[in-house]
Amino acid sequence: MALSNTQYNILMRRYEARQLKNQHVVMERTRCVYRKLPRLAEIDNEISSLAVEQAKKLIDGDDTSSANLRSRRHALTEEKKQLLADHGYPENYFEAPCTCPDCKDTGYIDGKKCHCFEQAAIDLVYTQSNIRRILETENFAHFSFDYYSNAQANPATGLSSLDTAKLAVQDCREFIQTFDTEFRNLFFYGDTGIGKTYLSNCVAKELLDSGHSCIYFTASSLFQVFEKYAFHKTRDAEEDYHHIFDCDLLIIDDLGTEFSNTFTVSQLFLCLNERILRQNSTIISTNLSLGQLAEIYSERTFSRISSNYTMIKLFGNDIRIQKKLRGQPCQDN
Repeated sequence: MALSNTQYNILMRRYEARQLKNQHVVMERTRCVYRKLPRLAEIDNEISSLAVEQAKKLIDGDDTSSANLRSRRHALTEEKKQLLADHGYPENYFEAPCTCPDCKDTGYIDGKKCHCFEQAAIDLVYTQSNIRRILETENFAHFSFDYYSNAQANPATGLSSLDTAKLAVQDCREFIQTFDTEFRNLFFYGDTGIGKTYLSNCVAKELLDSGHSCIYFTASSLFQVFEKYAFHKTRDAEEDYHHIFDCDLLIIDDLGTEFSNTFTVSQLFLCLNERILRQNSTIISTNLSLGQLAEIYSERTFSRISSNYTMIKLFGNDIRIQKKLRGQPCQDN
């Protein structure tokens, strides 16, 4: 992920703030428990003294005394565990309550950036910070089937708009549940305002909350990144470009609204094909029909999508218009 020095410093200050907060929590817990259990403070002081004494013995080459000190430390440690348990405290009560248990809120694991750092970089550099605010309302908790009709039916499937939406939500939940064990992609298509973007956001919210890296792009903004990489070749452009292929989930929204030419067609195929080869999932939403998709982006691209994506066609009345008629706030669908 391409970060300027300023952006990198912003992220590191956030991690430092987390660590300070964690340390404060531990200090406050320790202070309260010591006041309640004075013996615990005595044990910790004894363990510290024994550790210093053991180090001195090792330096002097006194292995016998060192073994005896280790035994005493072990006995004190067991007494501490039992004392905490007897008073209802978990064994790890004095461990820092980290936001990310993998890197302990340092941002790094064995000198490499943690997945949480990568996602934080995405939030800072790309539009993910904007999508996060949207996800506060566009998620499964707020999803409603009230806007889908049970009377309208798809002649091809015989399913109503409501039943189709329910199956789409089921597909999305299965996609999330099997995300780490099964490579899948989703392709939402259908008329404007019927929930395609909303469902993409629902999936993004769940995966972001579970620590996966997700990038959201409108089709036009995605191709702008490709153009910048192809014709400017800056270091930042190269890193941004490659991160599109590396993230756990790439969301391409409103495919077909960009200005289409031979460059966009070739770049879309390259992007989708490379992510398939890497087994990195992608979600695409579009207002185009399948025929239009093949006509604009070539049969080769259509073949990759149709054979590697779960195709989900939504239909019904424009939800934004329905909300407007009901006096409710409108959101993208």
